[in-house]
Amino acid sequence: MLMTNHVHLLISSDRAGAGGALMKLLGQRYVQYVNRVYRRSGTLWEGRFRSCLVQEEDYLLGCQRYIEMNPVRANMVAHPADYKWSSYRANAQGERNALVQSHALYEALESDEISRQAAYRELFRYELEPGLVDEIRRATNGNFVLGSGRFAAEVSSMIGRRAIPGQSGRPRKVDDPESGSLELE
Repeated sequence: MLMTNHVHLLISSDRAGAGGALMKLLGQRYVQYVNRVYRRSGTLWEGRFRSCLVQEEDYLLGCQRYIEMNPVRANMVAHPADYKWSSYRANAQGERNALVQSHALYEALESDEISRQAAYRELFRYELEPGLVDEIRRATNGNFVLGSGRFAAEVSSMIGRRAIPGQSGRPRKVDDPESGSLELE
């Protein structure tokens, strides 16, 4: 049986490129450590680092739920609190974890910690919409943005390239009645 492991991180930073720099450093240092300790050589991960820019207001908590439910979807555990590497216990149960810093949108769920944790647990009473799961996967696998059309257009304008998937296939041919020829759209 082939077993693949995926690491999902939701990273917020006020510096451009910080997520990529973190992953580069992690890839360099951690792989060196593993190779040294286990007397091996080569790469540790099969694929490359993939990411997507997330529109906070509409998608951040959905991404957190997606990540924290992955071990459940993979039938590794029955509940996200059962997975020891998950941030669920910090967000939903108040367990202290130096690696987890709550996002402002999480903090805005409720004004006090106990109520905020209860509100967060409530988000897990229902499964994520299948369309959102597909959107998250498509955006991450393609290095596209995850957000509204307006958000994607703003990001495209800033970075000077397409930020959402393009149409697959060849451009459609259309009739040009004035010239009597076919043109590609």
